[in-house]
Amino acid sequence: MYLADPRSSRCLVIGSGLAGLQFALLAANDGHDVCVVTKKDSQESNSNYAQGGIAAVLSPLDHFDLHVRDTLAAGDGLGREDVVRRMVEAGPRLIQRLLAAGARFQPAEAAADVPFDLGREGGHSCRRILHAKDLTGHMLETTLLERCREQAAIAIDEDHLAVDLILGGELGLTGDAAGRVVGCWTLDRRTQSHRAFLADIVVLATGGCGKVYRYTSNPDIATGDGLAMAYRAGAPLANLEFVQFHPTCLYHPEAKSFLISEAVRGEGAYLVNRRGERFMPHYDPAAELAPRDVVARGIDSEMKLSGDPCVYLDLRHLPRARIEARFPHLVATCRLYGLDLAGEPVPVVPAAHYMCGGVVVDADGRSALPGLFVVGESACTGIHGANRLASNSLLEAIYLAEAAAQAARSEPRIITDGARWRLPPDPLQRAGGAPGAVILEHDWDSVRRVMWDYVGIVRDRERLDVALSRLRGIRRTVEVEYATALVTPELVELRNIALLGELIVLCARARRESRGLHYTTDYPAKAPGAARDTLIGRNQPTDGETAWEPETAPGDAA
Repeated sequence: MYLADPRSSRCLVIGSGLAGLQFALLAANDGHDVCVVTKKDSQESNSNYAQGGIAAVLSPLDHFDLHVRDTLAAGDGLGREDVVRRMVEAGPRLIQRLLAAGARFQPAEAAADVPFDLGREGGHSCRRILHAKDLTGHMLETTLLERCREQAAIAIDEDHLAVDLILGGELGLTGDAAGRVVGCWTLDRRTQSHRAFLADIVVLATGGCGKVYRYTSNPDIATGDGLAMAYRAGAPLANLEFVQFHPTCLYHPEAKSFLISEAVRGEGAYLVNRRGERFMPHYDPAAELAPRDVVARGIDSEMKLSGDPCVYLDLRHLPRARIEARFPHLVATCRLYGLDLAGEPVPVVPAAHYMCGGVVVDADGRSALPGLFVVGESACTGIHGANRLASNSLLEAIYLAEAAAQAARSEPRIITDGARWRLPPDPLQRAGGAPGAVILEHDWDSVRRVMWDYVGIVRDRERLDVALSRLRGIRRTVEVEYATALVTPELVELRNIALLGELIVLCARARRESRGLHYTTDYPAKAPGAARDTLIGRNQPTDGETAWEPETAPGDAA
């Protein structure tokens, strides 16, 4: 069913994670009406599952320069120092805003120079992680969502899956407005109806694409929708080869996507093999507190050497009372699976966790497409470089949301200023029936298996070539189905992960060196002069090839 009456507003935010909600609040405070569109429940987001905390310089023993240095060191030569420094120096002020909004971080146990208990995680030179025990993301997401629901200027439309962006030319707008992003087409998951949401300012806050991989810490919503939509609309993306694998997801047949926070290692946990031997000191002087790329590769190497399916986190040398007080959610969840986090080694494996690349944006979150801002994990800001420093993601989310909200004040009114436009025929209407359930299930599983088997923590050109060939075959089938069958949420998401899988492979093939999260046995060292971004866009050559071949993707616009 096509709803011909579009929703229009000054600002349209696609996604309801921390970055999207923070932008919505700030825009509403500036007097703008805001519509937030989210594909499921408004609280379902990657932000909601962030356990560890948010990094900020608050201790007198810490310094902005140290946080900047740690961030750039983790980024392995690709971080932008100017943007990193602006974010780090804004940290204390951003924390104060969260506190004013109602955020409650774990207080210090005794009188201290800082009123909060500050944790430490891998790659950080000192304690600077504010946390709400092991549910920090949930606390922040809940807090900002409550503030948004109190704002009359903010409307939240749940269960609306964004399918594709709308350009002004599609509405009959001309001149500069023709190439401007002015909204998105959505699919209501409950009624299967289609609707256009229009706005002067469109903000992508759709999170990452962990579901491209078979094993991930991400919730089911993380199918790279924003990245895929931006790419199809013509926005360049960058550095998609830098997929961060979190080193420690619980290894248990019933524990779907359950992450064991990096803060556990920050409090002193060891990584051990089946024989109980610590192995990380062999890979890095910082051992368990090395950056995530180093720890994940260390675990991957140990598993391949031993043939074991996992390694173990060992906290038995730490006081039980301390572990149970600091990590109550982790302790309780492990207990559900018959595991004692404080009293026995707990099996863990790496899993896809965070996309360090994304839509290319400037320091204010502006993309190359007028009218389109991108914030949070969907954006490539230059802050994370080739590898994200732990607990910088929540800080980046609120920092970039603020920068984008300030920049949005000067954006012109196109939709809300009486411009003459016409809504085109429903682009999601199809004559065919429901997509084949076998095709959906098989291709969904195939994309994720191919990515896990061939585009994982350690890569080589031969495996990447196999992956590219298989993914293009899958995507060809999916695009044919999308062009003819009834558009369903499952088909939309499969279309997106198939595209993102191919783009990740193309970026990985283009980087002929090992840097940060991208490690290839063909080029095991960093290449002199190769500290540059991997850019990819529609019909833009990457590694001598095009990332998109229209003849193999029926239904895609030229």
